[in-house]
Amino acid sequence: MGEKRFIDKLALLYVKDGKVLTSMSHGKDTWYLPGGKREAGESDEQALRREIMEEMSVGLVDGTIRYYGTFEAQAHGKPEGTIVRMTCYTAEIDGKMEPTSEVERLEFHGYHDDILKSPVDYLIFDDLYEKKLIK
Repeated sequence: MGEKRFIDKLALLYVKDGKVLTSMSHGKDTWYLPGGKREAGESDEQALRREIMEEMSVGLVDGTIRYYGTFEAQAHGKPEGTIVRMTCYTAEIDGKMEPTSEVERLEFHGYHDDILKSPVDYLIFDDLYEKKLIK
């Protein structure tokens, strides 16, 4: 087996009424948790704030960003052995969520909703459900 390659990503776990916010990019069929890849030199908070603004046109409220957990799984659509390491945070948002040019749709989904997700997002949904944060 080849050497594992890691993709470093951050995600916002924004839960409301027992559902977590997800996003779908233009031309895709898979739902993802909002967030993305860190740019060189960015801290977790800087990268998360930038990605959320780029995808949802909202800021994150100062003092509300909290580490939730880190999850690893095979990267969706990437060669075998490419692993996503998803560092997740919760936070409150500031502003009205609107999809940007990067994102086609933003929707809240519960654990039992029949949607296609990336392998790492399945793990995160399982964790949120086990902790009774989503229904």
